[in-house]
Amino acid sequence: QVQLVESGGGLVQAGGSLRLSCAASGRTFSTYAMAWFRQAPGKEREFVAAIGRSTITTYSSTYYAAPVKGRFTTSADNAKNTIYLQMNSLKPEDTAVYYCARRGGTLDWSSNPSWYTYWGQGTQVTVSS
Repeated sequence: QVQLVESGGGLVQAGGSLRLSCAASGRTFSTYAMAWFRQAPGKEREFVAAIGRSTITTYSSTYYAAPVKGRFTTSADNAKNTIYLQMNSLKPEDTAVYYCARRGGTLDWSSNPSWYTYWGQGTQVTVSS
């Protein structure tokens, strides 16, 4: 089992920044794919960003959904078993509950939530205009 715990959400004004963290514990894999999703009230869960990473080869790849590309950056700290989502130039439409998700044993990420095995509890991000 893998446990994911997100933190870092909050209230910020438009144009501001936040950094979300997602700490993994339990059975961690040397190769994994992790992703960030978000869900606004009344809307479906939306893919935000993904990272595929190997702690053995240090290979890492990232991908971003169009609405956040150039504003959001995801990264990983393997020593801390933690990934981050740095969110800059936030907009009111970024308001949502943000979730991290993980699938071990592969570098392949997906924008489909069903690809991921483990999920965090979510953290609220609210961007005021």
